[in-house]
Amino acid sequence: MGKKVISAGHICLDITPVFPGGHYTKTEDILMPGKLIQMDEAAVHIGGSVGNTGLAMKILGADVSLIARTGADVFGEIVRSGMAKYGAGDAIRVVEGGTTAHSIILAIPGIDRIFLHHPGVNDTFSSEDIEEDILKEATLFHLGYPSVMKKLYENEGAELLNILKKVIEYGTVTSVDMAAVDENSPAAKEDWKKILEKTIPYIDVFMPSVEELCYMLDKSLLEQWKIRANGRDITEILDIEKDVRPLADTCLNMGAKILVIKCGVRGIYYCTADETKIAMISDKLELNVGEWSNQEGFEESYQPDKFRSGTGAGDTSIAAFLTALLNDYSLKECVQLAAATGASCVAAYDALSGLKSFEELEKRIKAGWPKIKM
Repeated sequence: MGKKVISAGHICLDITPVFPGGHYTKTEDILMPGKLIQMDEAAVHIGGSVGNTGLAMKILGADVSLIARTGADVFGEIVRSGMAKYGAGDAIRVVEGGTTAHSIILAIPGIDRIFLHHPGVNDTFSSEDIEEDILKEATLFHLGYPSVMKKLYENEGAELLNILKKVIEYGTVTSVDMAAVDENSPAAKEDWKKILEKTIPYIDVFMPSVEELCYMLDKSLLEQWKIRANGRDITEILDIEKDVRPLADTCLNMGAKILVIKCGVRGIYYCTADETKIAMISDKLELNVGEWSNQEGFEESYQPDKFRSGTGAGDTSIAAFLTALLNDYSLKECVQLAAATGASCVAAYDALSGLKSFEELEKRIKAGWPKIKM
């Protein structure tokens, strides 16, 4: 591929205890104080946006440069060793005296994942980590998880805005993915709607989950969704037209050009701006303005062969969308490949083991890969 991409931002070590077989509807069915649970061997993998999206793009054939931080600790050694297997170990900056971010992921069969996360040196990531020489060659710059990286979200997202402006100065297209905000963390004290109002005009491809986006734009609405869900996965009760589309319209009005909203097991909602805005990025990405402007649709999820964990499914879906975008696929094809990659990802406990080539995915789609019907 001639187009180069940068994957920057959050990286961590994911530790996923593997629960015994069974299907549960509530966490208290298995997690109870004083209870001993016999577990299978834990899965340990590189995670975060750079570890999931960045490496997935590399596996899918993209020309990717990675930018991230780890501490000079044991977890950092594991992360860098894992990255080296993909020829990317030198891309990670080691911060002396800092700790490496890590997540303990509770992937209980039948229940959405619970993350126990330590941000580590991701909290100190800044525009200084992004060298100008690498920006000069890049077509696309993807930044993952600024919502859990303290320096990027504090002060109403001032440093996040600095990064986006720095990237755009070189004519590089920007892409941003978010992560869920912990209500008890400093990030929850920020005015996320104001942050989005300031930064979205500089985000060309915005790719949050529907829960993340609703939290940032309208917390009270998210609480209403939770009440409607009554303990179920929120995405199961959402009406795409009434619930998701208004959030998308808000983002487009703020200045987003290409919007991809991950809706969990339901699928992916997507829409694009008018011709004037798409034309701003069309030359760099070699897009047909008419075909990419004023588009909207919903791509239902494909039925996975098996389900082990949703860890990294959203990240690898993003990787597939961006890789397809750089490879001159149509918008519809980009979204189809994103949904297909997500379905492949959940068949493994980590984000990367279940990845399939575009050729294999396209063949299966054309053969009538069944969709999940809600």
